Amino acid sequence: MITVIDYGAGNCGSVIRMIEKIGGQARRASSAADVDVAEKIIVPGVGAFDYGMSQLANDGLIDALNSAANVRKVPVLGICLGMQLMCKSSEEGRLPGLGWIDAQVRRFAFDDAEKLPIPHMGWNTLNLVRPDALVRTISPRARYYFVHSYKVICNDPDDVVATTNYGGEFVSLFSRQNIFGAQFHPEKSHKFGMDMLRNFMELKRA
Repeated sequence: MITVIDYGAGNCGSVIRMIEKIGGQARRASSAADVDVAEKIIVPGVGAFDYGMSQLANDGLIDALNSAANVRKVPVLGICLGMQLMCKSSEEGRLPGLGWIDAQVRRFAFDDAEKLPIPHMGWNTLNLVRPDALVRTISPRARYYFVHSYKVICNDPDDVVATTNYGGEFVSLFSRQNIFGAQFHPEKSHKFGMDMLRNFMELKRA
């Protein structure tokens, strides 16, 4: 059973439907009690960094998520904003992030010669940096759907699983032990996203 955190800043329905489509079970959760018994957790997310952190705090979820990720070592996958909330801070806001990954979030910045639109929106590929459980079945031709104006900067290169090129390389997938973050939306990425979510669903607890 995968617990999908509903904190008012993510499309939980799409994530749950995709998990069910690949034969998994998922439930929507919005309380600390739900998180305390979770076996696997997905933190989806769209929108602004401070809004997301405020919603987690207002719902009393931060301590429960910290315990699940850092004490019980539950596998946790952050998607888009959910990935960014796992970092220490973001240029988009003033509130601290969860701090599970030694990383900061920065806005895309391009010079006039590049003239790339922000947000980075649409289909793009992954450049795999190292092996990881989430990408063990992924095709080199896999494409994923992105929509974001901010990117993650990992201070520890060992955390980086994959990068993506958009006016330069940025971190599109990271992991550290039981913590995983995807900047793209696997729930919107058709068969390639299904493969990745299936890999997450089949993870074994350490």
